[in-house]
Amino acid sequence: MTNRGHVFSPDWVSPPGDTIRDLMAERDWSQVELAHRLGFSLKHLNQLVKGKAPITEDTALRLERVLGSTANFWLNRETKYRERLARLQAQECYKNWVEWLDELPLAGLKKAKVIPDERITAAIKPALVERLLHFFGIASPKEWQSRYGDMPASFRRAKQSQSDVGAIASWLRLGEITAEQLETPKYDRAKFKRALRQIRELTVLEPQEFGPKLCHFCAEAGVKLALVQAFPRTHVSGAARWLNSHSPLIQLSLYGKANDRFWFTFFHEAAHILLHANQKTDIFLDDIGGTGQGSQHEDEANQWAQDLLIPPGRIREVRNPNSKEEILAFAREMNIHPGIVVGRLQYEHLLDYRTGLNKLKVNFELIEKTGEA
Repeated sequence: MTNRGHVFSPDWVSPPGDTIRDLMAERDWSQVELAHRLGFSLKHLNQLVKGKAPITEDTALRLERVLGSTANFWLNRETKYRERLARLQAQECYKNWVEWLDELPLAGLKKAKVIPDERITAAIKPALVERLLHFFGIASPKEWQSRYGDMPASFRRAKQSQSDVGAIASWLRLGEITAEQLETPKYDRAKFKRALRQIRELTVLEPQEFGPKLCHFCAEAGVKLALVQAFPRTHVSGAARWLNSHSPLIQLSLYGKANDRFWFTFFHEAAHILLHANQKTDIFLDDIGGTGQGSQHEDEANQWAQDLLIPPGRIREVRNPNSKEEILAFAREMNIHPGIVVGRLQYEHLLDYRTGLNKLKVNFELIEKTGEA
């Protein structure tokens, strides 16, 4: 608004100089006249009008006194213009960065609702670049490479199977986003160790019962739990990592619907948090179908998880592994789900993997959010 009470609606896409020109024309002023009134050189005013010189706080106050409106209006006009310029420049960058999309699991990201479920054409690729930069929380593919593309150097995995770094990075990022939504106290090792004993008792419950309790016990000890569907080519069933010096994260991929696989993976990742907290920059990945042998850390995590679920030597008390009744009796004595007993017998090569006793295992689906069933 001018000092004559005239209200105008500026075009935010154009430079502030366009508004200055309009007000000069309204008053029938030349640039020489306006430069004189503002106390600027003609060259500086010309640069200001063309958008080459920015409107500073001092300039805004001068424009307020000479042309009207408020200093805040002129500063906002300048900010909007510079933002628009920056966005136009960014759009050009997005066009130049579309090759980065080839490194990412776009089909999986669609399924996870990170990007729209629509055909990916050349026309929409720049917009996808922008959206995925937001998703990863980085400024450009260069920062993505530094933060996520180079992650394999931090991976500690027992089985070096072929996998897609972009898929793993996307899966881990979804875990980070889930963790960001969880408020937990600082990690308490003693409390977590006690909690794991309580969590073991949850194995006999149905998913809808144990899910919230599992999440609760972890959170109370300062451990964040994220259940995230894995992308193809990640080849991981779980991961353990530290988001910072006092906040560990256990991330499960929901791979395999059998409860023996789920519980072993959980306790395996929990073991990494308990036993290997001095390596907070490492990311421990548990490979699908891998035994976890060949790495000291993985062997330690495997052994710890096995011993917690079924104490050392006790599985041999099942004299007839093919007896459903004996397995059920042993499971009751151990206060553990019989499906876990079957899985352990198979792991120890005491029971065939193709046995009909696989029916004792429970298959379930878990909702992909903070451990709820």
